[in-house]
Amino acid sequence: MVVAVALLSPWLSIPASAICYYCTPSRVRGVSLAVGSRARDFYRYSSEKMNVSAVDAAGEPSPLASDAGNGVREAENSDVLVQYIVLRRDLIDSWPLGSVVTQGCHASVSAIWTHKDDAETLSYCSPENIDSMHKVTLEVKGETQLLNFSEKLKNAGIAHKLWIEQPENFPTCLATKPYRKSIVSSFFKKLKLCK
Repeated sequence: MVVAVALLSPWLSIPASAICYYCTPSRVRGVSLAVGSRARDFYRYSSEKMNVSAVDAAGEPSPLASDAGNGVREAENSDVLVQYIVLRRDLIDSWPLGSVVTQGCHASVSAIWTHKDDAETLSYCSPENIDSMHKVTLEVKGETQLLNFSEKLKNAGIAHKLWIEQPENFPTCLATKPYRKSIVSSFFKKLKLCK
């Protein structure tokens, strides 16, 4: 499948038809960019940003992401605002991927909207931070584990939204409001990254 990305065209000053990503549903195979310094600079910049944002299950930078060398990026990200999303593995294996992603989106938006007046949520969604949000998507085995984990967060006072799909009244996932990583990461250390 070939997808032309027209949004990059004005920044790179090249026609949209010259920017093509060759994709499969599971991963990007290769990138074809028009030759030019702005295109190469954009590719380097976007690749660097993608590497830095990789995290493990607790929201810690992945060993693959620590390409900084000088530690400056690590210091900047040491206590970032992060939103955790927890999906059910049994649904990932049995539902269409888009449906499961949609459930996570519902929970995420609901958690943010419910806590829209919270100082950390306001900062997370501020114009300065809107393009650099940090989310960590994790998984639990099934419904029982999701409900137990939600109860654990509730007992600890961690604000979150347990998404219950209606009209089926079926719990599908949960999402926290944005928190400083140092406050909540310990609750998520035992969960697996959703892959």
